[in-house]
Amino acid sequence: MTEKTASSPSNARLLIDAGPIGVWIVVYNLSRMWFADEAIYIGTGAYMLAATIAMLASVRIEKRVPPMLVMTTVIVLGFGAMGIWLQDPIFIYVKPTIINLFLSWLILVSMALRMNVWKIFFQHLFTLPDEAWTVFSVRWAIWFQFLALLNEFLWRHIGDGTVSESARWFADFSITESFWANSKLAILFLGMGFMLAQMPLLMKYQAMAAEDAEADADEKKDA
Repeated sequence: MTEKTASSPSNARLLIDAGPIGVWIVVYNLSRMWFADEAIYIGTGAYMLAATIAMLASVRIEKRVPPMLVMTTVIVLGFGAMGIWLQDPIFIYVKPTIINLFLSWLILVSMALRMNVWKIFFQHLFTLPDEAWTVFSVRWAIWFQFLALLNEFLWRHIGDGTVSESARWFADFSITESFWANSKLAILFLGMGFMLAQMPLLMKYQAMAAEDAEADADEKKDA
């Protein structure tokens, strides 16, 4: 019973993070069977709805407004709405680029202003010294820039959409819109792998924080 209760928040967090991507992939691929060119807009509408529900669920579960999730959801809704309204998939293609560059520069600019926003967002989860927060934050900033570059490379080479030839970086390389759409699942798993790669850093300083807290408790007890 205790293990089930303890795992519930993490399961909810996984559903909040991965749920909208799952909705996007399912709706997009089903839509392609019947609506072909309209699938990108139908999938985007479903993703916008799922992202909004995920944000509201996160607020209810965490009993707080998660600023990063709110900001990314606003960008999702804004670019998604423009793409659907103007019937221009380019707005939808570039949305991941905008989100990832926004997050990357949000981290870097906040650090330059000596107010590490990544620490502000996640200090309720991790206890780290400032130097560890710096390393952790810079890694995420670089990761977000990598994701932005990856998305730019992919969408610019979609050959069966409205992307012009002049947008391509490599004339002989081409992918389908379906490949771009479904690559979000692979990117989700890449993100999970990246987070797992940060665990040695986090666990090292979490253990050090626990030892310091135990030492302080012993000192108070002896006093």
